[in-house]
Amino acid sequence: MLNKIVMSMASLRVLSGSIEICAAILMLRLNSIDKALVVNSSLALVGPLILMATTTIGLIGLSDKLSPSKFLWVAVGVICLMVGILKK
Repeated sequence: MLNKIVMSMASLRVLSGSIEICAAILMLRLNSIDKALVVNSSLALVGPLILMATTTIGLIGLSDKLSPSKFLWVAVGVICLMVGILKK
């Protein structure tokens, strides 16, 4: 039987991939550079949100196995990732 945490994380990734595929199909159907750019820009919001949600679910699943100091290091790493991704 699959772990509920792993199933939730995988489901979010499948959702993210489905959104990406739908966006690509939408770009093809719109057949316009400016509209495709708007669709592509909206995807820039989806990626980090899925990353944060998946990481949060994983950390919740590990919270009973991690010491507070290790949990803090993981949180600092995630924050560094988000700053690196979102900083312009």
